[in-house]
Amino acid sequence: MKFIDIKTEGGSIKGKISMYCRVLCVSRQGFHNYLENKKKPWKYEKLVCMMKEIIAEDECNDTYGRQRMYMALKLKDGDGVKIPSEGTVRKVMEQVGLLHQPKRKPNGITKADKEAMKSDDLIKRDFKAEKPLEKCVTDITEIPAKDGKLYVSAIFDCFDAAVLGLSMADNMRAELCVQTLKNAFTSYSGLGGAVIHSDRGSQYTSEKYRTVVSKYHIRQSMNSAGGRCHDNARCESMWARMKEELFYSRKRESNNYTMSELRSMIFRYYMSYWNNRRICSANGGLPPMLKRRQYYLGCKLSA
Repeated sequence: MKFIDIKTEGGSIKGKISMYCRVLCVSRQGFHNYLENKKKPWKYEKLVCMMKEIIAEDECNDTYGRQRMYMALKLKDGDGVKIPSEGTVRKVMEQVGLLHQPKRKPNGITKADKEAMKSDDLIKRDFKAEKPLEKCVTDITEIPAKDGKLYVSAIFDCFDAAVLGLSMADNMRAELCVQTLKNAFTSYSGLGGAVIHSDRGSQYTSEKYRTVVSKYHIRQSMNSAGGRCHDNARCESMWARMKEELFYSRKRESNNYTMSELRSMIFRYYMSYWNNRRICSANGGLPPMLKRRQYYLGCKLSA
């Protein structure tokens, strides 16, 4: 039908329709029905418009895959548009070129101090928490900049993946991790008593870090012996998503930016976008702080 459509310029060259239909064994009525259906809007046209609106809400939303896009559509409650299955959402995204496929994998940078005293592994790869400020994970990542290397340290809550504390510096000494703890405790005084899990890097076994851990009554947890990467996989995946969404998927090179520019980009990404607007599949499609508010609201109603 498409071939006849092209050759007859949408059916406008009447003399050729009969000949092409006869040669291709297609009925003329069938061809005219094809032309009528062609004029009708695509049934997923409004759905695609909604997808494009979601992507336009923030520059990092263009990294949404089929799962997070499906959750974002459900969160909007359809806006009068019937939301199809997740599989259909994937097919539509693929048809219009909206489907994102991450390609990079993270690498750890902290090095273990074999002589230092270690803490027990209290997490044991169980990164789920029943309430906020119960279990957290922390780590450092390195980002090359135009004028050096920027080191980013963060504490993520296992309950909702919220960033509780964030600190950045041009070095990865223990003070960076100490400042991250202080920032987290300033914002969340209820952090005392929480388990905070890290790898066995020298920053986390240092006397400076352990002093602050003790001061805030935090329960320190570390990777099991052998330094297996899966013991802190949750944190590694957070770094991978940030780098994918800020740099790799946009074909940006971080070393085209100064450390000051990178600080602003990363602070905005985590404290504004990640915490408050980014769809998180682990939260059932809710941004971290929305899940947290719902938890506390539920506690208040049941009290």
